[in-house]
Amino acid sequence: MKRFFAPYNLPASLDFALLLLRFSCGIAFIMHGWGKIQSPMSWMGPDSFIPPVFQALAAISEFGGGIALVLGLATRLAALGIMITMAVAVYVHAVMGGDPFVSATGGKSYELAANYLCIALVFLAAGAGRFSLDKLIFGDRANLS
Repeated sequence: MKRFFAPYNLPASLDFALLLLRFSCGIAFIMHGWGKIQSPMSWMGPDSFIPPVFQALAAISEFGGGIALVLGLATRLAALGIMITMAVAVYVHAVMGGDPFVSATGGKSYELAANYLCIALVFLAAGAGRFSLDKLIFGDRANLS
């Protein structure tokens, strides 16, 4: 378990970059998830094809995952939840909705979801970095046998 949460021993400049990315994405996810967490089982409306339990999981992954990213706590687990949620969002927009990657008119697109999916993949692979609660609680991978 420690190995999963412990961040790699990276150069300080990369850890600082991870901190900034964690903070900006975490705040954005808290804001994206705030409205959803208010009514987690029905935030998509009564005509949604997404079952209520999956709406709740998405709300938790966005709001709770955002808090976890800001704190650098259970970062890889939070990133996994966000990654799954964003993969579904990309699928819904790109495949089911036929939306473009970037909309020239400012309409629907899957650009933001795809970028957040990639960022979550970075956190899943790299962890939170040294400036995190993960580092404080679990140490780093270099010190694990």
